[in-house]
Parts: sequence; C-alpha cells; structure tokens
Amino acid sequence: MTADRYWDDAEVGDECITPSVTVTEAMVNAYAELTGDFTPVHVDEEYAKTTPFGTRVAHGLFGLSLADGLKSRAEYRFLPGMSLGWTWDFKLPIKLGDTVHVKFRVGSMRRTKRAGWGIVVLPSELINQHGQVVQTGEHRLMIPMRPPAGEPA
Repeated sequence: MTADRYWDDAEVGDECITPSVTVTEAMVNAYAELTGDFTPVHVDEEYAKTTPFGTRVAHGLFGLSLADGLKSRAEYRFLPGMSLGWTWDFKLPIKLGDTVHVKFRVGSMRRTKRAGWGIVVLPSELINQHGQVVQTGEHRLMIPMRPPAGEPA
C-alpha cells in the first residue's frame, strides 16, 4: 500500500524503513545559513579536527529534520494531519558523507475527543550506513480517520 493512510488504516506494530539520504557539506552549510547556527564544529573543518569528533558533524536538529523529511518520503505515510511533537535524543554524531535512513513503527494508537481524528505514536530511529542508531525518539501525530461511508473524504 503506497497511498496515504487514514488513522484507521494503521495497526500497532506496522513498520517501515524510509529511503536514505547522504549528508553533504552543502546540506550542512545550508542548514547553518537557515538557522544561523554557525558553531565551528559544524562549519569549520580545521576547528572540528580539534574536537572529540575529529571532523565536522551535522547539527543535531538537522538530523531530526532529516528524519521528518525521510518519513514524508516513505511508502508508509499518513494523510496530512497535525504533528503534536517529538521527543528526540542524539546518540552519535552525524558526519559529512554519512548515509542515514529512518526505521519507524506504529507504537500506539488512540482515538481523540475530537470527532474524526486519532493519534498515532511512532517510535523512530535515525540509522547510519554502519547500522548505528545516531538519533532516536518518538513522533506524535494526529491523523484523520476514514470518513463514514457516504461522507466525502
């Protein structure tokens, strides 16, 4: 199934692995420009060589942004709803040249008081090319339910 899903189409335990993306210098520089975060470990290789990382690393929130974007490109997607928030931890650095993807699953589901909407919680991991979890957390989404038969979608 590749069409966007209603809340009713999901089941606890459903899993998905997203496409991957390779982190480039241009992407990290663009993120620095966008956010105004020019911390040297992200934008200055000579400085970064003096840090425990030994090289430039991507911004932590850049990793979260990648995770969200990769999820939107996955075959397992929901109809547009509302993001209720993330809990997210940074476990390992993301270095230039790393290739990352997201593995997520439907961890829990519940109906809301608001008619026609349900909430899903998606435990998610951002994983590098070595199979290491570099970032992990949960994304909470409010998703529309399938309209009753006879009502417009």
